[in-house]
Amino acid sequence: MHCIQPPAQNSHQPLSDRTLGRFRARCNAYERETGIDLLHDTIQSLSNEMAEIMKIDLSLKGMDSLMVESNIKTMGRLELLYTCVANLAKEFSQADRELPEELRHYTNANDRNQVIYHNHSEETSDKISTVLSDAVTLKTLCGSDFKESSSYQLLLRVLKEQAVEMEDGSYRLRTKEDGGMNGSILQNPADPDATYREKAGKQHRGYIANVTEASGEKGSIVTDYQYEQNTYSDSQFMKDALEGTEKQDTPVTVVTDGAYCGQENKQIAESKNITLVTTNLTGRETEDILGDFEFSEDGKTVVKCPCGHAPKSCSYNAKTGQYIVSFHKDCCMNCPMKKQCHPKECIRVCRKRVSARSKDRVLSQRARKTEEFRRHTCFWNGVETIPSILRRKYGIDKIPVRGLIPSKFFFGCKIGALNIKKFCKYMQGREKCTLMTANA
Repeated sequence: MHCIQPPAQNSHQPLSDRTLGRFRARCNAYERETGIDLLHDTIQSLSNEMAEIMKIDLSLKGMDSLMVESNIKTMGRLELLYTCVANLAKEFSQADRELPEELRHYTNANDRNQVIYHNHSEETSDKISTVLSDAVTLKTLCGSDFKESSSYQLLLRVLKEQAVEMEDGSYRLRTKEDGGMNGSILQNPADPDATYREKAGKQHRGYIANVTEASGEKGSIVTDYQYEQNTYSDSQFMKDALEGTEKQDTPVTVVTDGAYCGQENKQIAESKNITLVTTNLTGRETEDILGDFEFSEDGKTVVKCPCGHAPKSCSYNAKTGQYIVSFHKDCCMNCPMKKQCHPKECIRVCRKRVSARSKDRVLSQRARKTEEFRRHTCFWNGVETIPSILRRKYGIDKIPVRGLIPSKFFFGCKIGALNIKKFCKYMQGREKCTLMTANA
């Protein structure tokens, strides 16, 4: 008879992989029910504590976004429609419901290859019409019995997005003239949350993440992150970050690229004692003199020109956001800044188009020539390395789960791992300094 030996006193209890899986499942379920991301709150809290130990200056931060590819296959319209119909047909059959003869081939293992891959271009439109007809038949068979089924809901979604319902109840393929085709439509039934976006000439299917980093003399730390569908704009990321931030007691500078800024974001930032600095400006350079026009406190009228002359009249175009300002002709013709301003000469007056947006752009252009801006640019170059590190070392484009919430959890874990590695490197450097001091 074999006796069970008690574990050694110093042995460690092995960690089961199911423990981690169940932990992820609980966190994901909690976020679905409450909308609270527990992992994000934990990592944010830990990063603030690490930043305090590392003596990182939180008054200067950088923000950048990166695309995260979903672990899905790129599908054409025929394959997308076929997959949705086949998934529901298999579920219908597994529920002990009898499929009509014309739909039973969807449950065969080799049917997908016959329909999708053994296909000539001239047959594609005919096959799409057949799949659409089968989809209508299957939808009618399911009735209200499969309303809670995800496969049934995905079939309804793909029919709504990819097809147009006719008066007789049949469907035809949606065209550009019909509209409604955008980046939020279903890309693959395996990941219903993934969206489509083109950026820098490349196609992306999946999600987008936004990271905020603070840096010190001996290290840096990611202080915050956000994870959304890739149709989310950089400007909206900035707005979310600002609205979630309380008014700062000391001035804070956030360095970003041009896509994050906008008039509304700048106004929100100013109310929170935050300065937004953009490292690049798209479009052609604005006339420098437009930065010297003075506006009223409410921003509705132009008060003075760069030479201090009050306008004769001022009208505002709400659609373009521009002011048409008229000055007495004598003032403009004898003005020493006429060559820089070059107003439009009329019979009795001279006119000039100005806007608050142009003034802000000129101020940004002037700030780019300062030493402080050069320092911010150097800092921004370091922030831009975060997306590269996450791709090369942490494999964010190969996340082994699908869906917005599950993949966001994995992304948060990778941010946590990156921060811990930065913190460990700092602590190792501090230990070396201590040893060198002790041996001196």
